[in-house]
Amino acid sequence: MTVEEKIAHIQAVSMEEARAEGNEIISAYKAALEKVFEDHKREAVRQSETRVRAESTNARQQKNQAMAKAQLDLKRKQGKVQQELKDKLFAEAEELVREFMKTADYDAFLVKCIRSALDFAAGEEMTLYINPSDADKKERLERETGTALTVSAEDFTGGMRAVLRGRNILIDHSFKTALANEYDKFVFSGGDDIG
Repeated sequence: MTVEEKIAHIQAVSMEEARAEGNEIISAYKAALEKVFEDHKREAVRQSETRVRAESTNARQQKNQAMAKAQLDLKRKQGKVQQELKDKLFAEAEELVREFMKTADYDAFLVKCIRSALDFAAGEEMTLYINPSDADKKERLERETGTALTVSAEDFTGGMRAVLRGRNILIDHSFKTALANEYDKFVFSGGDDIG
């Protein structure tokens, strides 16, 4: 082998070794980069899943808050409408009471209430009151019941009241009290279940 062939052979072997070493370095670097890439990809997926969970939780909370607010608004509106209807209903009831007070049945009702109060008192001293609007009926009611009546200074919308001072008892058959008691107890039933 000539010197030139030897040089060419050494050169070829050196180049072969350099290529192999270079390929090995490139493969190692490529493997390291792929590992960094895979780690980065896993971390990015983990972060995106965490973010999706957090955003889902946040969206659920916002939806729940919006639903709670809507339900509260609906209940307020329902309460307002029910109050308006209740007021209208009791205004109509008061009008019916005023119409009833113009009838003979009302006069009979007064007599019945006065006699009931007299029976309850059993001879004990008592003051019987009729409404100011019934002042024109006073003498006739006194004749029918055989007892003295007092026209009240307070308008209690009709009916009668009696006071037994000895036992500190008020017998209240006034329409004002009856309507107020019914107004306080009155509740619309049904329709409360918003869900």
